[in-house]
Parts: sequence; C-alpha cells; structure tokens
Amino acid sequence: QSTYCSTMVQHCEALGRAVQVVNLDPAAELFSYPVMADIRELIEVDDVMEDDSLRFGPNGGLVFCMEYFANNFNWLEESLGHVEDDYILFDCPGQIELYTHLPVMKQLVEQLQQWEFRVCGVFLVDSQFMVESFKFISGILAALSAMISLEIPQINIMTKMDLLSKKAKKEIEKYLDPDMYSMIEDSTNILKSKMFKKLTKSICGLIDDYGMVRFLPFDRSDEESINIVLQHIDLTIQYGEDLEFKEPKECEEDKSALVDEYFQDHVNE
Repeated sequence: QSTYCSTMVQHCEALGRAVQVVNLDPAAELFSYPVMADIRELIEVDDVMEDDSLRFGPNGGLVFCMEYFANNFNWLEESLGHVEDDYILFDCPGQIELYTHLPVMKQLVEQLQQWEFRVCGVFLVDSQFMVESFKFISGILAALSAMISLEIPQINIMTKMDLLSKKAKKEIEKYLDPDMYSMIEDSTNILKSKMFKKLTKSICGLIDDYGMVRFLPFDRSDEESINIVLQHIDLTIQYGEDLEFKEPKECEEDKSALVDEYFQDHVNE
C-alpha cells in the first residue's frame, strides 16, 4: 500500500495536482513521502504489544489499535482540518480481516461519508500471487468480500506488474477480466476429488453471478498504467466534477483492446 501511495504522490505531483496522505497503519515504519496525519501519533502497535496489562501479539495488537482508533475518530477529524477539494490517500493496514470480518473499516467509511467525503476503496493484490487459478480465486473472493462489507465503490488493482517476467505478463492477461467458468476447466485436471470440483464450481459460479470484480494492471514504471488507474478513481469519486472531465481510456467497450495493447507493449520489451 505504501508503494502505491508513493507512486501516486509522485504521479500527481508531476501533474501539478495536490494530494495528501494519511497513514492509518499503526505498525508502519518508514515513508518515502510526507503524511498530513499519522495514526502512530495516537497509538502504535509496538506500544500495545509491550504493555504488560494487554499482552497482545502482532495481530491482536493491530486489532486493538484499530478499535481504539474507531473510538477516537475525533483525532482524525482534527488532523484533517478543514480540507476542501483535496485528494487524500488513506494508507491502511493490509490485514484482510479488517475489511471482511471486523467493523472498524466500515465505521471509518461511514464516518468519512458523514464528513462529506466521497470514498473509493482501492484493493491491491500482488500480481505475482495471482498467476495461478487457485490463488486467483482466493484473491478475487477476498476482493469481493471487501466490496460487500464496505459497501463503497472499489477499484481492484494487480500491483507489481513491472516485476513479472514476459511469460507471466502474457499469462496473467486472462485474469484481468476473468471468465470464471474457464477457471473451472483449467482446474479440472488438478482437482482429483469430486467434492472439491463441485466446491470450486460453486465458488466460480458465485463470483460470476456477482460480476463485480475486475482488475486493472498497475505498473509503477509505466505512466500510462498509473494514469489509467487514477482516471478510474477520479470517475468513481467524481473528483473535480466542476472541471471538464475526461472519461477513462479503458471504457468497457474497448477494455480488452487496451489490455491487449498494454501486454503487447510489455511482453515485447
């Protein structure tokens, strides 16, 4: 998440566009960009873990910190001040349970909306993790679960595309706009148990029925890739709605053409 924030900050600065970052990860260490507010000023995971009366481990300490934060949203309100038309990135913890099982991030979203923020979730998945069907199904379920839990528009992104080999870039193309029933066929030879085949078919059918999860490639070395992601987010939150707005280059009708062009350019490098 911090790498994504750093890349977006640099990209926006190059465009002459104001952007602010708020760190909401109480276990964060170093940043390559300035932050306008840092949750560690309120509470830190290390302090919680070192407290003899609490005796939490890393995960329990993080949950405690985020629940403490949820009870002290006034700190965030004071830290944000009276911002107007600012584009703010909230750098959040990566533990998936905060978005699927616990109410704290949902409470944060609701609080921001009460403060009249337009909120868009950016769900990041490591592309190196998503090059196999089973791992992809796991990742797409996590993304779908977060979308349903938070109930906000969500942009799903495959990160670290610049680290993939040429072969992997070509292979991962099919996962950007997935055909879940093809996934079932791909896994048929791997699954020996009829029970697991039936379960996989049910899961793929569930994902396909919702039809909500699509991924954008994010290559931090490619300005066009970064700009496509930013345009989708801008459209979602209607950022700068009073200005003449450009539709994202990756519209539904030409999405496959753009994806093909992206991979053709990078696979041939």
